[in-house]
Amino acid sequence: MFELLPLILIGVLFIIHRGSAKRIDRLDKELGDVRERLLQLSGPAAAPAAGEAESTTQGVAAPALLAAETIEAEEPPLEDMPRESRPSLSSDEVDEPEPLPAAARSEVSAAAPAESLENLLGARWAVWAGGLALALGGVFLVRYSIESGLLGPGVRLTLAALFGLALVAVGELIRRKALPKAEALYANAMVPGILTAAGAVSLFGAIYAAHGIYAFIGPTLAFILLAVTAFGVLGLSLLHGQALAGLGLAGSMLTPLLISTTAPNLWTLFIYLTVAQVATSVASRLKGWLIVPSIAQALLGIWALVALIDTSEVTPIALSLLAMVAAWMLIWPGTTGDDPAKPGAPLSLEALGRRMSSGPLGLDITLSLAVLLPAIMMLERDILDVFPLFGFAALIAALAAAGSARHGAFWPTAIAAAGALLAAIVETGMLGQAQAMLLGWDLVKTSLPALDITVMYVLLGLAAVFLFIGLAQIRRRFAEDPLFSTVWAVIAAALPVLLATSSFVFYGIYARDWLHGFFAIGLGAALIAACEFLNRKGALPAFRRGIDVLLTGSFAAFALALHTLTDGMVTTILLALLGFAYLMATRKRGWSGLPWIMVIALAGVLFRIGWDPTLVGPEALSRTPILNQLLPGYGIPALLALLSAYEARNWPGQRVRHALQGLASLLGLLAIAILIRHAMNGGVLDSTVPTLGEQSIYTLLVVGLSGILMTLDLKSPSPVFRYGSMVAGGIAIAQTVSLHLGALNPYFTGESTGSWPLINLLLIGYLLPGLAYAGLAYYARDKRPLPYVVLLTLSGAVLGFAWVTLSVRRFWQGEFIAYWKGFGQAETYSYSVAWLAIGVGLLALGSRFDARSLRIASAVIVIVTVAKVFLIDMANLEGVLRALSFIGLGLVLIGIGLFYQKILSGKSVRPPVVDEDEAPTGI
Repeated sequence: MFELLPLILIGVLFIIHRGSAKRIDRLDKELGDVRERLLQLSGPAAAPAAGEAESTTQGVAAPALLAAETIEAEEPPLEDMPRESRPSLSSDEVDEPEPLPAAARSEVSAAAPAESLENLLGARWAVWAGGLALALGGVFLVRYSIESGLLGPGVRLTLAALFGLALVAVGELIRRKALPKAEALYANAMVPGILTAAGAVSLFGAIYAAHGIYAFIGPTLAFILLAVTAFGVLGLSLLHGQALAGLGLAGSMLTPLLISTTAPNLWTLFIYLTVAQVATSVASRLKGWLIVPSIAQALLGIWALVALIDTSEVTPIALSLLAMVAAWMLIWPGTTGDDPAKPGAPLSLEALGRRMSSGPLGLDITLSLAVLLPAIMMLERDILDVFPLFGFAALIAALAAAGSARHGAFWPTAIAAAGALLAAIVETGMLGQAQAMLLGWDLVKTSLPALDITVMYVLLGLAAVFLFIGLAQIRRRFAEDPLFSTVWAVIAAALPVLLATSSFVFYGIYARDWLHGFFAIGLGAALIAACEFLNRKGALPAFRRGIDVLLTGSFAAFALALHTLTDGMVTTILLALLGFAYLMATRKRGWSGLPWIMVIALAGVLFRIGWDPTLVGPEALSRTPILNQLLPGYGIPALLALLSAYEARNWPGQRVRHALQGLASLLGLLAIAILIRHAMNGGVLDSTVPTLGEQSIYTLLVVGLSGILMTLDLKSPSPVFRYGSMVAGGIAIAQTVSLHLGALNPYFTGESTGSWPLINLLLIGYLLPGLAYAGLAYYARDKRPLPYVVLLTLSGAVLGFAWVTLSVRRFWQGEFIAYWKGFGQAETYSYSVAWLAIGVGLLALGSRFDARSLRIASAVIVIVTVAKVFLIDMANLEGVLRALSFIGLGLVLIGIGLFYQKILSGKSVRPPVVDEDEAPTGI
């Protein structure tokens, strides 16, 4: 272990230093570009000055001295020097300069060649290899002395410690320019930092060997010495750079692993780790580091996860993580952030993505995960202990608050919100219960009531925290950054409602839950008050989307309150009334989201109807036709939808107007249909297949809806009315083909047609719908496309033809006309007579109204009749009936021919119309 420790620490140092080396390269290039630009701008006037001025330093001057157009007299002019041999400052001696504009950098980029391979290998990697060789040399020297028995353990450890101190001292001498020539030659390779790091590795190894191998010192003294060494290295990193800080951080975080004790103390451990993390934050703030503090956060989070594996004591862990969040907020990166978006910036996914990826993103995400993962793991502790729940809630709340402390820091709050939702899923067993519901299993709840109450309060408390943080952030930033404030509006509106809903669904009282009800009312009132406050502060129109989101959240909260305090039909009616109240608020406020709330409310009504069509339960539903719970349960929402569509008729948004019109039509049709269904099924709503009589009423209802929508479209043109009328007609046609002529046809089902000769099931199922189709086609002939009108006409004709045919069969077969009863010869002959009568009637009507479509329909029926006579009657009829069939057919056909000849000849000899202006004035 003693031999591997230096290799491990040097490996950590090497990995961490990669980021610092790249940053130094970038600074070196930018400083060279700046000096070249200044020399070009100074022109020839700088040449005499360059020959006379003398410099007192061997490196590059600070940015303020770059304006002085002087260089050292002993060195050649800068423009004559190769780029790789120009001096440059280390990252700790100068601040990062502002880069030149792109146009200025492009003028001098050609004069800045990339670092050569010789310089990379000779001046940089040689130093790193030398530092590694020094550390390994010390290790091998100690190993040789052990194997040879030259020196005792105490002497060896003392020499190792002295060797480490000597390396640290040499590094400090070089840094202070006690060896100016060496510093000038090797500043680019960070020789002081390398020597200091090698010395630190030697000190760590000596202290650990004194405790872990030879037991010269006890665990307490070893812990103190290792901690002092680690913090000392961390302090020296302020002078030598971020790489050495990483080494010190690694040493401080690994120190507890190197010390074994029989009485571990969790409080001592996390106090020490917290001090190390806070010290790293202080050093990072002084030097502007980003990599080392991220590593510190990750290591502390890993320590918390490891500790939670074997312990249920979460208090020191939670306090340590809270201290890390506080250090993030107060020390580094603190409340400094990116600039807000420009006023009026559009709310787009691209702009939002740029804002979310700005600032110290690595620090934000590392902190969030380092806090969230241990917090989630706390939920898996002993179920009888409520302290892990409180620890989780404190960490999530602190992380959410941290996200609102710095402008532009979105990810801590977003990840905290995800953690809160995840906790709700884990603690409520939501996934398991959903799986049980899908598979039809019985839900068995095994949690303790006391713990359920604790979880409920935790969820409600987190909901209040996110609401407060979100509204506070919106209040601070809505004017200068409406884009990001809209994101906060989503968090403030959605997350509290989701958490409160989860709490009610899994831990609430379904009959009447006053706690969740009043909490939801308060939540909705707070969101409404926020909308009014922002409106009075002039947030519109820039923050319009944010106000719409808050309005939606308030409606969701009030809807939750309705479900916690009411049930059944009352909830459905009040939900529609709540949405209507938002719509009526458009008379006072012009918020674009108000009418959409009514659309959401009506969608909620439809969802409740789909969930339970009875609204009150099958057992409680009255069997009285019409006057039952369905009348107000369906009728009041339909009436409110109709009033809403009328109220919003002049609203500037077309989509919301069309949505309200469509929902009003749908709910009105649904209310009438459900009352019919209830009345025709003995007061029972079930999944039985409707009869032909019931289906006929539905078809008539849909045909009537098509006509109503067509009339509304004439008075107030709207795509909803225009296309809705044709969709309703198409649905009616589909019902005719699939149900009236197919599945519900009494010829196939054997259903009774009734005892009365004419007023029976056939009248309701075929003749009335056929007349309705004919009337709708006549009404739509100059208002809708010709194919649609033709379909309506054909549907009416087919239903009329079916009524005549089935009525003939009923005349011969009686009340039941099923196909298995067969056909008689007289019945077969009667079909031919009836069909010819229909053809002649249609021909007469076509001639009377000059309707070519009716004449064509007549021709089609006559052709069908001719086919029947020749194909069926000839085979099935005998004797006089066969003769009469053909004689009657022949007479009818001759009469039709004479009729057509008269019509066509009348048209051919009709005199041309003479214009009055050209008519002769006399004889």
